[in-house]
Amino acid sequence: MRRAVAVRLSALLAAGALTAATGVALSTTTASAAAGGVTGYATQNGGTTGGAGGQTVRATTGTAIHQALCSRASSSTPITIQVEGTINHGNTAKVSGSSCNTAAGVIELKQISNVTIVGVGNGAVFDQLGIHIRESRNIIIQNVTVRNVKKSGSPTSNGGDAIGMESGVRNVWVDHVTLEASGGESEGYDGLFDMKDNTQYVTLSYSVLRNSGRGGLIGSSESDTSNGYVTFHHNLYENIDSRAPLLRGGIAHMYNNHYKRLNESGINSRAGARAKVDNNYFEDSKDVLGTFYTDAAGYWQVSGNVFDNVTWSSRSGDHNPAGPNPTSNTSVSIPYGFTLDGANCVPNVVAQTAGANKGLKVSDGSCTPQSPDPTDPGPTDPGEPTDPGPTDPPAGTNLSLGAGADGSSKASGTSYGNVVDGNTGTYWSPSGSTGSVSVKWGSTTTVSKVNIRLASGSGTIGAYRLLNHDTGAVLASGSGAGTVSFSPASLKKITLEITNASGTPRIAEFETYAS
Repeated sequence: MRRAVAVRLSALLAAGALTAATGVALSTTTASAAAGGVTGYATQNGGTTGGAGGQTVRATTGTAIHQALCSRASSSTPITIQVEGTINHGNTAKVSGSSCNTAAGVIELKQISNVTIVGVGNGAVFDQLGIHIRESRNIIIQNVTVRNVKKSGSPTSNGGDAIGMESGVRNVWVDHVTLEASGGESEGYDGLFDMKDNTQYVTLSYSVLRNSGRGGLIGSSESDTSNGYVTFHHNLYENIDSRAPLLRGGIAHMYNNHYKRLNESGINSRAGARAKVDNNYFEDSKDVLGTFYTDAAGYWQVSGNVFDNVTWSSRSGDHNPAGPNPTSNTSVSIPYGFTLDGANCVPNVVAQTAGANKGLKVSDGSCTPQSPDPTDPGPTDPGEPTDPGPTDPPAGTNLSLGAGADGSSKASGTSYGNVVDGNTGTYWSPSGSTGSVSVKWGSTTTVSKVNIRLASGSGTIGAYRLLNHDTGAVLASGSGAGTVSFSPASLKKITLEITNASGTPRIAEFETYAS
């Protein structure tokens, strides 16, 4: 065994929690969706918030899930669907409507956006029934089990994929799920987690994939290389023959995963793909990294991994394992912040956090599982004044005074310029619960600290990121308002991106300081 080296990068890993609504199936509440805690590539391209800010409904059948989608005002109206019980072919029918495009025998998330599906109560099991995401964006799937989905035999669903994505899909976060089969292709099963036909900005976190011939793929053929920007972290792959995952083209980031009993091959980077493989624990497995079953080479950057009882085949023809001493043959730049647990503790921390019905526990970056907040605070009534509390400005000159400002869509009656005017009585608000506002200068300016002041009556910022708008780099992330420091950055524009909120935030001042 080689001892892994723990690497630390600054980031915040937080998790929101969803409170189960009372009442019968499809009774509606005004509880907000908790999307705080999204990590990896799903934070890019505008972020992934799912149904945050919309209504929450309860569903105990697949038909009720489809009905919830079809009852929305439009195909993009945010909604959180809390699922409890067993979803199967017998209770999953097609439902028609202008805001949906569903089918029987599969949970169909097709041509829609802004949806969260989360298991609650005693848990949600999709039994022999897959989840299909097609031509959709901003989707969250959390705390559910999907098992024994078949492509042949009876019954069949979703082409045999537990979760499948295709055709221009963008921004999907799958978290704390259990995906499992009972064999390989000869037994009628296909992939557990497949992405193809231009699917991008996906994160799979704190999940279990097991007992399958195929873990999953990114790209359906050597010519399907428009997929990518996928993060896999704190997942357990157990008793998988191959494809953990198979990556054709694009970029994937694998960190702090536990790979146990990969029977034939593991991470298969091919057709020009690039994989960044950090601080993972590979155990009792074979050929866990390389280019397999093709002469179209892929690439990898490796760091801090542990190889415990891993065997490596000799290189020959189209079989090119990276071992027995894997070294990097490319470099991959990651645009988001992340914190690495030491590889030696990965089996323990993944065992305590990964999969459905684990209480949405996450790692704190120090190999210690942490529970999310116990309740969803719900929306703040905009008509009820709130006291954001005193915010003492940092010492020095507020560089925002006299600077410019812009951002995403703003609420009626507010202005971007109100965040740089020095007046806490004026403010900018996004058009919904999430959005972004920027401070910009005509020449490069060095910033290492910001102070966010909220106006009276503001909603609460559940999660935010500070971005170097010039490069897209994440300078800091967190929740709430106040002062935050980070390594000095020279830039012309800095952006506050609110990715989760309770109520509508009112940003009175976006102050910036050199130190």
